[in-house]
Parts: sequence; structure tokens; C-alpha cells
Amino acid sequence: MKVEGWLFLGCGIFFAGADVVYWYTSYDPTGTTALALAVGLALLTGFYVLFTGRRLPPRPEDNPDGEIIEGTGEIGFFSPRSWWPLFLGFSGAVMFVGVAFGWWLVLIGLLMVLLSSIGFVFEYYRGLFSH
Repeated sequence: MKVEGWLFLGCGIFFAGADVVYWYTSYDPTGTTALALAVGLALLTGFYVLFTGRRLPPRPEDNPDGEIIEGTGEIGFFSPRSWWPLFLGFSGAVMFVGVAFGWWLVLIGLLMVLLSSIGFVFEYYRGLFSH
């Protein structure tokens, strides 16, 4: 995970330099604040990835002399088919369209998002695919 951590830290340093240049050339507080938040996000993510990577065993990707076969094996469980992401996306669309039409539609969309999220999370706890 060293590569990912240093990549995020490098992005944070770049954003910091761009933030200073942006502030000196534009005097725009909104853009400067947004870039400063991007600096914080990149640095926070980089330090977290580096800190977590030190406590984990080395991955095959981190070994410069590693072979492709070292990375084989089960990576995780991926759903072969699921309708819940479609329902969740539709529910989110209803909720955000509700901002334009009325708060009543936002509340209906929020309820739909909540129910779709519950269905998405507990999809494999019951029925044909239960574990």
C-alpha cells in the first residue's frame, strides 16, 4: 500500500502548491477554501493508507520481484446479479428531483432510499441466495 499512500500524499502537496498560487492570483476565498479542503482530504487519505499499510502483511503488488501467480486466489464475493442498485439510483433521483418540486417528494424519496439501502444490504440474508 505504499504506492497508494505516496500517491495521495503527492496529490496533497500538489494541491497545496496550487492553492497558494490560486490564492495569490485570484483572492477568491471560495476556491481557496475548496482547494484547502482538497489538500486536507488528500493528506488525510495518504496518511491513513500508509498507516494501515504498515500493519498489514505485504501484498503481492508491493513485491518488485513478485510473479503474477502470487496474486491469484479468491478476492471476495461479488454479486452475480442484483436489482437493488437500480432501485437505489431511482430512489436517489426521486429524492433530488424533490428539491425542485417540493419537500414532500424529498421525504418520499428519502424513505425510498432508506428502504432500497436496507434491501441492498440484506439481499443475501434471506431467500434463494441466503448464506
